[in-house]
Amino acid sequence: MLKRDKPSKSSISAKRKKAAWDQKLILSSCFPSSFYAIALDLSPYDILFKSNGDGLIMDVFVQILLGIALGAIALIFLIWVIFEQQYRRRDGNKMELDQGAWHIKEYTPETYQLQGIFTAFNDTKKLDIFLTEIDIELVLLSKDSLEGITHTVKITSRHPDQISGQNPSRLDNYWESYIVKGKHTTQVEVAIAIHGKNLTGLETAWVKAHYVVYGPGGRTPKTRHCIIPLKFPDENAPKRWRSTDGADVLPIRTHLLSPIDSIVEVVQRYVVPQAQKGDIVTIGESPVAIIQGRMIHPSEVKPGWLAKRLCYYFLPTSSLATACGLQVLVDNSGAWQVGFAFVIGAIAKGLFKIPGVFYMLAGEQAKLIDDVTGTLPPYDQFIVLGPANSQAVVDEILAQTGLEAAIVDVNDLKRVAILAATPNATQDLLNKALLNNPAGNAAEQTPVVLIRPSS
Repeated sequence: MLKRDKPSKSSISAKRKKAAWDQKLILSSCFPSSFYAIALDLSPYDILFKSNGDGLIMDVFVQILLGIALGAIALIFLIWVIFEQQYRRRDGNKMELDQGAWHIKEYTPETYQLQGIFTAFNDTKKLDIFLTEIDIELVLLSKDSLEGITHTVKITSRHPDQISGQNPSRLDNYWESYIVKGKHTTQVEVAIAIHGKNLTGLETAWVKAHYVVYGPGGRTPKTRHCIIPLKFPDENAPKRWRSTDGADVLPIRTHLLSPIDSIVEVVQRYVVPQAQKGDIVTIGESPVAIIQGRMIHPSEVKPGWLAKRLCYYFLPTSSLATACGLQVLVDNSGAWQVGFAFVIGAIAKGLFKIPGVFYMLAGEQAKLIDDVTGTLPPYDQFIVLGPANSQAVVDEILAQTGLEAAIVDVNDLKRVAILAATPNATQDLLNKALLNNPAGNAAEQTPVVLIRPSS
């Protein structure tokens, strides 16, 4: 029978020393400052529970606390990021008044009766939004004096529960706060009566519907601007065709166009009676944008850091030379795109003498935005963007009326820019016909031009 040799005391001592050394290495890997404890031949017990006068214990605990603090900060930051992302996805006070359905109920030289019905739509899924206040302000535009002309405004609620006879509307023009459920609507009826000895000089009624929505997003004042034409051109007036190189052109006068209009209906009303097969109808880009509701009052624009600083670098005549004008571009194209376009454009112009690079890189709207004073009153108080889906607009005109169509941007500097056109509205023909800007840039109110090719 074989006998196992007992380990010698020296080998046991060596193993214990090795184990102690391994413990010290483990400790030193967790706490780098304990490296020098190994040189002092201190055990983990000595490091953690015995004071040796060199501050090692305090250093270890400071590092432990520092690690815990950093971990807590990282956890709090992660929770905050998740919480903030959830908040940014919330709907907030997502309720707006639409442009309203407007009708002229009475139209005599002494009395105009206007009726409009606004619809407020709660676009959130399940949030309750309050419509707490509504006030109507009326501004009348006329080439004559407004002396002796008076008006009254009546506001009537048209809530869904009033249809069944419940909760009747007040008669004193006071708006009672009303809760609109998610994905539901309510309506507001506005009746405007205008009186005077002779109202034929009135051209436009500018209705400002000031309202307040209240909900998870706080109290949010808003304004819906409605432009209602009161003067209409004589459709039987003589037509004045003009001859150009390769075509005859007819500038067509319309009423003051607004978002309550339809582009196709305008063409059918004013152009179709004058047109024949092969004619081309052109519409200015600003009138199309206005009909689409692509106008913003400066009071609704909140200029940011980028817009406030970069606007100083544009020519004073540019629509981007104001903080609000440039902010509208930032809101449409994005801050990164506008900032990048500005840097590259500045380098191209400053070092290589290549102008216009900013407008090529900053998005289509950079060339199309009209700042205040850029259009007819009362749109001179608004920032007007370029039209959206221009090609779809001209395609619809062709489909509904049979007329070739184009949306153009023309000025008195003999510059013709074609935003969209149907197949037979060729660029060469449009350039020649519109070169002298037959529609004008002043107060002609001829946003539509009919082109009749000579051959």
